[in-house]
Amino acid sequence: MNQETREQMNVVIVGHVDHGKSTLIGRLLADTGSLPDGKLEAVKENCRKTSKPFEYAFLLDALKDEQSQGITIDTARCFFKSETRDYIIIDAPGHIEFLKNMITGAARAEAAMLVIDAHEGIKENSKRHGYMMSFLGIKNITVCVNKMDMVDYDEKIFEDIKKEYSEFLDEINLIPLHFIPISARDGENMTETSSMMPWYKGVNVLDALDYFKKALPNYAKDLRFPIQDIYKFTSQGDDRRIFAGRVESGSIRKGDDVVFLPSGKKSKVTSVEGFNISETNEAFAGQSSGVCLDTQIYLRPGEIMCRADQRLAHVSRKIKVNIFWMGKQPFVKNKNYKLKIATTQVPVVLSEIISVLDASELSSIANKSQIDRHDVAECVLETLKPITFDDVNHIAETGRFVVVDNYEIAGGGIIIAPVFEGASQLTEHIKKREFSWERSDITPEKRGFKYQHKSALIVITGETNVGKIDIAKALEEELFKLGKFTYFLGISNEFLTRGANANDKTINKLQHLQQLGELAHVMTDSGLILITSVSDVDVYEIEMLKSLNRPNKTFVVNVGDNQLAGEGVDLQLGEKEKSDVGVRKIVDLLLKSILVDPDYSI
Repeated sequence: MNQETREQMNVVIVGHVDHGKSTLIGRLLADTGSLPDGKLEAVKENCRKTSKPFEYAFLLDALKDEQSQGITIDTARCFFKSETRDYIIIDAPGHIEFLKNMITGAARAEAAMLVIDAHEGIKENSKRHGYMMSFLGIKNITVCVNKMDMVDYDEKIFEDIKKEYSEFLDEINLIPLHFIPISARDGENMTETSSMMPWYKGVNVLDALDYFKKALPNYAKDLRFPIQDIYKFTSQGDDRRIFAGRVESGSIRKGDDVVFLPSGKKSKVTSVEGFNISETNEAFAGQSSGVCLDTQIYLRPGEIMCRADQRLAHVSRKIKVNIFWMGKQPFVKNKNYKLKIATTQVPVVLSEIISVLDASELSSIANKSQIDRHDVAECVLETLKPITFDDVNHIAETGRFVVVDNYEIAGGGIIIAPVFEGASQLTEHIKKREFSWERSDITPEKRGFKYQHKSALIVITGETNVGKIDIAKALEEELFKLGKFTYFLGISNEFLTRGANANDKTINKLQHLQQLGELAHVMTDSGLILITSVSDVDVYEIEMLKSLNRPNKTFVVNVGDNQLAGEGVDLQLGEKEKSDVGVRKIVDLLLKSILVDPDYSI
């Protein structure tokens, strides 16, 4: 087979600690002649000098602390070839403390070999790792029952393990292609049929690898192009705006009609760009690339580009997921975390726990109010704003996610389906707040008559350094001169959120907006015209502020061209517009609404 056309497959080897994963891989490397010249002899000589018995695992466990402890701590990768394809083999750690490393290693795998010690039998992590493969969407599974030499190659022991583990895998919808009895250390059933187990008539490990079927290649799937950044060029008459990212699936060509989600904005690709490459009109899955569009649209990193003629990704604020929790602190409701999926980073809360499983026993734990470390759960997550995603069985790259807690990856999982029904956390919070609110006997109408205006929150938005604060202060002064009850709230993001998630900008920003919205609600309820400025917000964040301030009025004044321009904006001002001009336009807007009433005049 031509080297350029040979298939390549990523295979992860998983199993309980000391069940022989690294030994299996080391033996495969040795028996297929995949080791560098002299490597095997060098490792054997090192073992002789240090009075250690030689183990094939030493070919893989390169880290000193791993060899001294005899366990795999991080994922190791190696390469070898069969007659039909090239393999990247991932050795994942089996110890429970290193499950995070195991999931990291398995995330890109197309197939898995689960290793079980015939002498020890099925252990806790044997089942936990099986479950991990299931919710990572890995369907190519083969089970190797290792160390058969330690049980005298007993067929009954093998069949008992096969029966018990098959029942377990059936419960999580995994059907292994093969169960293979092996002795990795002695090479039995590794690359050739073993004479020590004449009762076994199946394939050996090397043949089992070649039986794994390649999934539909990513380039043949629907386009998913998460936007990582937008680059603007101005020198030498170059006015391009390049939307850059990595093509996770599908392909994109010049002339394609595209849709960006979750915003729903549409355009057409006018060129496909790349760094230091020859001119091209297309890009495929796995390539980092960029595109230029025929319309001037404003997007943020995190949007996903899809082709208009293909099945679009889902857009929702709620997702049903399977999650494996690895955080030291439990996953609890009503706490802000960060969800990362593709290039999207967005605040998220645990909305509902559907079920929690003890992965070692595959038994449901009833009525759990939190998800503890090493729990596997089916639950509903809710994000601050709509996100774009696929269910994992359609496109895995946009169907997997991680949850971050204080800059630590604390959980990971797969998206099962979007959830569209039900009230949001925000609306439930507002409903409870309003129910508990003890209203003053002084009505908004009385306050309006007293102050000669209605209350309102005026939010001046835009990018940094566009003159927002100057306009806000000048507006406050002008309204004050008119005798209005007004105040400019210039408190900083950092001050409002001091001491909580100070290092996480995503959560920091969310907390700032939440506190700003609650504070605005109190101040506008008192009849005040509250003026504030916020930078770099989108339409969903502004809608959150409006919701928190209801039933009181919110006006949005946007300065400059940015993501918010034209979306839910009451007044658009030019970048660095002079303060007096901007203030006059805002006052004119207010005269038509809150500063004029049939019962009184200004």
